Amino acid sequence: MNVQFKKGVLEMCVLVLTAKKDRYGYELVNKISEKFLIAEGTVYPLLRRLTQEGYFSTYLAESTEGPPRKYYRLTARGREYMNQLVAEWSTFSTGVDQIILEGISDDQR
Repeated sequence: MNVQFKKGVLEMCVLVLTAKKDRYGYELVNKISEKFLIAEGTVYPLLRRLTQEGYFSTYLAESTEGPPRKYYRLTARGREYMNQLVAEWSTFSTGVDQIILEGISDDQR
């Protein structure tokens, strides 16, 4: 998959995946990689930045599989930002789909 596509949507994916439950970094990498592969190293700087910008709060929780894990919880500000990104994505992806449909006829696929 095109790397630029991934970069464009990774932030929104991370925010959306934490909307219903708190998650830790490695869990986010695995969940996103079920849909498209990403490098583990791409998520941690993003989580750090989103936390610094007030979109996440963090806490440590014990793990049965090793050291305590740092969990990320979406803040009210983060939820507002996520909703904005999802709305923008919907408009953007609908427009791109329409351009593709208009530009490529069924016999060219």
